[in-house]
Amino acid sequence: MTVREHNAGHPPSQHTIEQVWLANPGIGPTAERIWLSSPDVGPLEESYLVRALRSGWVAPVGPEVDAFEREVAARVGRAHAAALTSGTAGLHLALLALGAGPGDAVVVPTLTFVATANAVVYTGAEPVFVDCEPESGNLDPDLLERTLDELRRARRRVAAVLPVDMFGSCADYGRILPIGASAGVPIIEDAAEALGAVQDGHPAGAFGRAAVLSFNGNKMITTSNGGMLVSDDQDLIARCRYLSTQARQPVTHYEHTDIGYNYRLSNLLAALGRAQLRRLDGMLERRRAHRERYAKLFSAVPGVRLLGDRDAGANCWLTSIVVDPAVAGWQVGDLAAHLGALDIETRPIWKPMHLQPVFRGARSVLSGAAEQLFNDGLALPSGSALTDQQVARVTAAIGDFLDRR
Repeated sequence: MTVREHNAGHPPSQHTIEQVWLANPGIGPTAERIWLSSPDVGPLEESYLVRALRSGWVAPVGPEVDAFEREVAARVGRAHAAALTSGTAGLHLALLALGAGPGDAVVVPTLTFVATANAVVYTGAEPVFVDCEPESGNLDPDLLERTLDELRRARRRVAAVLPVDMFGSCADYGRILPIGASAGVPIIEDAAEALGAVQDGHPAGAFGRAAVLSFNGNKMITTSNGGMLVSDDQDLIARCRYLSTQARQPVTHYEHTDIGYNYRLSNLLAALGRAQLRRLDGMLERRRAHRERYAKLFSAVPGVRLLGDRDAGANCWLTSIVVDPAVAGWQVGDLAAHLGALDIETRPIWKPMHLQPVFRGARSVLSGAAEQLFNDGLALPSGSALTDQQVARVTAAIGDFLDRR
């Protein structure tokens, strides 16, 4: 089903989600704006930063970085970790360590943030986009298996598969890992959105040859900007750590035999991350409580469901609804416009990579599920920093919208 076909028959007065997104990108008119997922920081973070600053370690190495790596590795059940400037840097380095380069293919979900695909392009490899499961938004294992088989028959080397844990809900690794193993293709888990999530008793970040976490300002915990590459493969982490420091050789003068990158996390930002990690469980509880409120609010609304509502182990980074306009009688763009007018931020579910102009013509294996979620999905305010008053304001605004319908 094409986008044009999907929208056919809806009255032109109704808002499509992309129209609202483009028309309302900034601050609303009056009240204090409620953001989708703002940073949740306080006195503990301040004390850790001051301590790190007074220690004199302000460069992108130091004891806070070392401790942060150990603590994150322990949290996700990995043996080794490398603290980096972003999750994107982690994906890039992991792909390089696996030998990805020109002529190779890397399988990427089409429903993801562009960073996942960009990291592939940085290496010179080609991203091959695969559609998602409609219930969760995560990589479709059946389509993955079909894609790997087609690439094998075409004699294409597949350097890796990059499943993404969509909005904090782990992909189906019970199926994905055996598919990768059977094809001889390593899995790199993009867990940028999923710190604190659990699947079958295993934490997000524990799956595949390596995994990447993000600590961007809107994530579960933040280091302002930063990320972490985790793995049980000591050699892989050592290689990535080497590349992340401009590939400097261990000699007193500056000696370089490889092209490197300036990807190492600051000691000050690592201190911020350590404080955030100590508060993670409480922040998880807040986000899960928000999701429960939304679930109750929409439970009796025909044609509306929560994305990934069957995943009890999700971290609820962002709670998103999916609306069937033929049943509900309204589109997500209508709700987005209503909330936007009240200074409440919402966001569409990711625009699929195969629809992005920069990836026009890329090889894609599609079912239409990602396009439908983009058209009919909406992320609602979900941050742990939301006050009870702000949550009440959001739910009242949604209730008012539903009452009018």
